[in-house]
Amino acid sequence: MKKAFALIGTAAALMAGGPVAAADGKAVYEKSCAGCHKMMNPKMGDKAAWAPLIKQGADALTASVMKGKKPMPPKGGAASEADAKAAVEYMISQNK
Repeated sequence: MKKAFALIGTAAALMAGGPVAAADGKAVYEKSCAGCHKMMNPKMGDKAAWAPLIKQGADALTASVMKGKKPMPPKGGAASEADAKAAVEYMISQNK
């Protein structure tokens, strides 16, 4: 019974905190993406290489990242779809 109250209390505390903050695209990029995208194509800052990808749109790029693409692992190594999307949006903003 004590475990049930503890679980309910924990859940209530988490919900009372309000909505979860949006993922920080730059932080996710630095943690999960930069290691490859600083050296491998498409490189950050290579606007010509990013242009056709950016034309696909953030949703299409996020879907590609979620599936993975050799040598990129699924989700690009990010923890969640929200993190992957935030990183994609950050990379798009930096390569326009």
